[in-house]
Amino acid sequence: MKGGRLFCDRQPYYMDYKKIFKSRKLRKKILDALRFIPDKPMVKLQYRLKTGRKLNLENPKRFTEKLQWYKLYYRDPLMAQCADKYEVRKYVESLGLGNILNECYGVFDHAEDVDFDKLPNQFVLKDTLGGGGNSVIICKDKSKADLNEYRRIMRKWVDSKCIPSGGREWVYYCGKKHRVIAEKLLVCEDGDLPDYKFYCFNGLAHYFYIRTGYLNDHKGCTTFYTSKGLPLKVKVDYSDSGAIIDYDDNTISRMKNISGLLSKMFPHVRVDLFCVENMIIFGELTFFTASGYFNFAPDEFDYEFGAKWKLPPKNSGGGVNLTSNYFCCVADQCKEAA
Repeated sequence: MKGGRLFCDRQPYYMDYKKIFKSRKLRKKILDALRFIPDKPMVKLQYRLKTGRKLNLENPKRFTEKLQWYKLYYRDPLMAQCADKYEVRKYVESLGLGNILNECYGVFDHAEDVDFDKLPNQFVLKDTLGGGGNSVIICKDKSKADLNEYRRIMRKWVDSKCIPSGGREWVYYCGKKHRVIAEKLLVCEDGDLPDYKFYCFNGLAHYFYIRTGYLNDHKGCTTFYTSKGLPLKVKVDYSDSGAIIDYDDNTISRMKNISGLLSKMFPHVRVDLFCVENMIIFGELTFFTASGYFNFAPDEFDYEFGAKWKLPPKNSGGGVNLTSNYFCCVADQCKEAA
């Protein structure tokens, strides 16, 4: 690919822990039991297990290494605000992009506060601090839905404790409260909802990928492109490789401009967007893609992505767990920023 180099698809050995511990609930319990381990050694351990490589934090070159550095050594209250699926709306509006926000039916502190009678037949419920596409309820027909089960799941969300996440992604446990947000269900004419994800570094979109089929199996197929729209023969091990998609150039150009605006305040962020009936809709801002625990094929693209990212100066210790007082302080700053 780039520079005429040939890439090898050979990957390092790593532990496919999801096959060993198939229950997500069990995996979470194991990670919760390991909360006593400070952030830095925990991140090093998980990176080694999940990628098969030793983590280089002193001079990171890979994108996946820099994501770990980003978790440990960079703190910005605005990141915490934007990780919240409701509070991020204020940031988007502050940039004059309120027109790309999905319709919001409400945000709720308690599961019992959600009045299903006031929601349309189709809707989406999300944990405001959920990550990885896990804390989402998609309702395609309210008349056939188990609303009691929905409420049980939402109670679990809002009762979540403010404790270190498995991947040590501090933005999700910095003192903010889990809530429920209800939004309009977005679906294209063919029943799918292609997801456009732009990797932005220092305010510029350098790569993007389009994921299709996500509504069907919550995994989908992924196709990578350069910022100029050229398809890349790149795969990631958390998603199947997809076919080249015939996208609209004007839509991608508009999305790139929007991504640039949304990312300008951050050293790195992935901007997730949708397009429904030629309307661009904001999805979310993602700071730690797959927690940085994944492999590219070919492996060289880990370096390609990483080369685009100039790390900022450290503003956090990283070597020890940050105290609850720190997180309360961050939460207060988020309220002021909002």
